Amino acid sequence: MSQFGNIEGVRVKKLVRHPDNRGFFQEILRDDDELLRRFGQASLSMSYPGVIKAFHYHERQDDLWFFPVGSAEVVLYDSREGSTTQRTTQVLYPGQDNPLLIVIPVGVLHGYRVLGSTPLMIVYFTTESYRPESPDEKRVPWDDPTVGYDWITKPR
Repeated sequence: MSQFGNIEGVRVKKLVRHPDNRGFFQEILRDDDELLRRFGQASLSMSYPGVIKAFHYHERQDDLWFFPVGSAEVVLYDSREGSTTQRTTQVLYPGQDNPLLIVIPVGVLHGYRVLGSTPLMIVYFTTESYRPESPDEKRVPWDDPTVGYDWITKPR
């Protein structure tokens, strides 16, 4: 059974917005944040309401996720042998109303669900460029019993 908590190596940076009467300005990632051990690639993806994209992990690359549009339920699961937080689940709710950067280290399973009724956009940075001949992406089913995460929203 997994426990909820913070996963070793996962880092979260709360982003600051500077609004004025024209809109807002917001920095996302700076070289002096020291969040990525190196830069590999930046990508953009859009998902429709209700979509679940889970789970996968990497053996070589770290991911850094940012959700500028919409809202997400991000689920991380530490499957790393020998980690001090092995079998820990961490859940975050980033999006346009809660701007966060989430650093996901090598070996941590990760996925997300689109919340609300509008599409979700994710901008993500990786420490390695994608190589179609040798992709660094290992898949695990969204409903994997080892992770044991219940994606269904329940009334409270």
